[in-house]
Amino acid sequence: MMCGAASATQPATAETQDIADQVRAQLEEKEKKKFPIFKAVSFKSQVVAGMNYFIKVHVGDDDFVHLRVFRSLPHENKPLTLSDYQTNKARHDELTYF
Repeated sequence: MMCGAASATQPATAETQDIADQVRAQLEEKEKKKFPIFKAVSFKSQVVAGMNYFIKVHVGDDDFVHLRVFRSLPHENKPLTLSDYQTNKARHDELTYF
């Protein structure tokens, strides 16, 4: 993968779901609501000074959110950070850089 360029969209993996689960509380706090479902469906990754993950998450009914999660370099030993997110997304909405 080229540094700086986002990967192609891929189906979510167990690791992707784990990353989404680790930032779920951050999103629920920012949105001031609990999501009945929180299932990662697809993702892109981007190598930066660490790794950005762009994750499409099904949150119930026909509702989806897009998450941008930052994982710092291993030696920094920092928790995952919810860098940004987009709500009111649908299944067909493409994951893009935001």
